[in-house]
Amino acid sequence: MDFQGKAILVTGAGRGIGAAIARAFAAEGAMVVVNYLRNQSAAEAVAAECRALGGDGLPLRADVTDAAAVAGMVETAVAEFGGLDVVVNNAFAPYVFDPDRRRMFWETEWGDYQTQIDGALKSTHAVCRAVLPALRRRGGGSIVNMATDLVARPTVPYHDYTTAKAALIGFSRTLAAELGPFGIRVNCVAPGLVYPTDASRSTPEPVKDRIAALTPLGRIATPEDVAGPVLFLASDWSRFMTGQTLTVDGGLVMGGL
Repeated sequence: MDFQGKAILVTGAGRGIGAAIARAFAAEGAMVVVNYLRNQSAAEAVAAECRALGGDGLPLRADVTDAAAVAGMVETAVAEFGGLDVVVNNAFAPYVFDPDRRRMFWETEWGDYQTQIDGALKSTHAVCRAVLPALRRRGGGSIVNMATDLVARPTVPYHDYTTAKAALIGFSRTLAAELGPFGIRVNCVAPGLVYPTDASRSTPEPVKDRIAALTPLGRIATPEDVAGPVLFLASDWSRFMTGQTLTVDGGLVMGGL
């Protein structure tokens, strides 16, 4: 895949899956905006890696749930790179994938749902609104939103997180229908459990082993496993795909609950 000269925005790119996605784009020659919220040094390190890989990296801080902050970030990115071609909405509200510490439904308050909805959906709404003029000026582009295979198979019933990601998939399909005439494609990547990430750091080893045993490919994903499908959906190789959710979980969703 050739992303030489393409400008990419990856939210939540200072660590984990987002950092792996940023590096993968840079390795294909892209100019990558490394969005972060708190850890400036980590984002700067990822940006430096992007440059070392042959692309470019620009760390930009913004709370993606804050529309004004997002607008400022996008304005800076467009001024620096001359436009935007691809947007990956990867940031989400902090979450811990630990079945032993999760809240049961009867313990889950609406505020818990709202936090995750803001992290998954409000942030994506803000980013998509901000980048739309830049994508339209390019005559098209690709938006890739990070969902979860838990929507299709709630292996562990993380109520608030999974509900928010289900809403994101609905948002993405609706947006795909609206933006298609402008040549802008909108798709989702839905990973299973990914390790190592901050969210999976507390996942007990027996849980990881159980998920791996249920997975046809026999293991759980790494961040790098997720990056490839994101690049595919961002590239011309998927130019006739929109409104789709690409599940990346080693085949786990094929099994029964």
